Amino acid sequence: MISISLCMIVKNEGNILARCLDSFRLVADEIIIVDTGSTDNTKDVAAQYTDKVYDFTWVNDFSAARNYAFSLATSDYIYSCDADEVLDSENLQRFLDLKSLLLPEIELVQMKYREATGAETTLNAQMEYRPKLFKRLRTFSWIDPIHETIRTEPVVFDSDIIIDHKPAGGHSQRDFATFQKAFERDHTLSTRIASMYAKELWRYGRTEDFADARNVYQHLMNSTLVPGSDPYLEACLILGKEAILDHRVSDFFKYMMKILLMNPCSECCMELGRYYMECKDYVEASVWFENAARETNPLLDIHSAGDQALVAWAESLEKCGLEDEAILRRQEARDWVLPTGD
Repeated sequence: MISISLCMIVKNEGNILARCLDSFRLVADEIIIVDTGSTDNTKDVAAQYTDKVYDFTWVNDFSAARNYAFSLATSDYIYSCDADEVLDSENLQRFLDLKSLLLPEIELVQMKYREATGAETTLNAQMEYRPKLFKRLRTFSWIDPIHETIRTEPVVFDSDIIIDHKPAGGHSQRDFATFQKAFERDHTLSTRIASMYAKELWRYGRTEDFADARNVYQHLMNSTLVPGSDPYLEACLILGKEAILDHRVSDFFKYMMKILLMNPCSECCMELGRYYMECKDYVEASVWFENAARETNPLLDIHSAGDQALVAWAESLEKCGLEDEAILRRQEARDWVLPTGD
């Protein structure tokens, strides 16, 4: 049977930390908690479960804090845990079974991340696989019968374990500040981080958050992003949204037209529909909402091609006096559900 170090980074999680550790304690041979500056009772709660509680000065870098936590682990494998995760009894048993049966050549185990209903999230599915369990010391082996080389890709196992994500509140403002700090430090963002920033902005950003992001995405468009690529189109969406929030209609259409010429998406159609609703051109608005729901795919937010598009379409149909059609669209919106993603 393998041994597991549960490693966490925390800050002001005193209200949910016990819930998390109670659900995971049976799978953990070692619990390591790294606190990045709590001002509540987080460390007191942590001390009830482990004597391995450490302080880490926050440097606006989650990777640095998590790497420090991993460096303290001593078990065969490391489970990377967040305080808002919960393991129910069925998946606890699955985890214990995995622990007793895991083959030594497995270097990374993915688990299904399931979002609580109504949680502030950027997921476009009810569940998605995430890497969660990592072999602490990796062994290297030669592969290929001729021109042999070292295997560098990890051996990955997709488990059936489901981790419930139950956040106590949103972290968007904290995340936006971290994205900004990362950009200020490196004067760029990786395409993955830029996309995550865009997704979170699109769902939870305030007018001032979009204003803060304007220079970031303008710089990325002018330096690293390939026109027509998904990251480029995501930047156009953010810049177009920022422009309309700032009442710069010409700039709004500039970015929306780029998207329509390259690869139309449902978010672009939704924004055009909202623009025409504001102009009281309900027939034109209905055309764009229909395109969001029926003809295009989302880049940042699946709801823009689903329930949000259907509700907006219904509202425009009502304004056009098409009550029966509007009723059908509202019913379709009520029946719409996120894809499972598994």
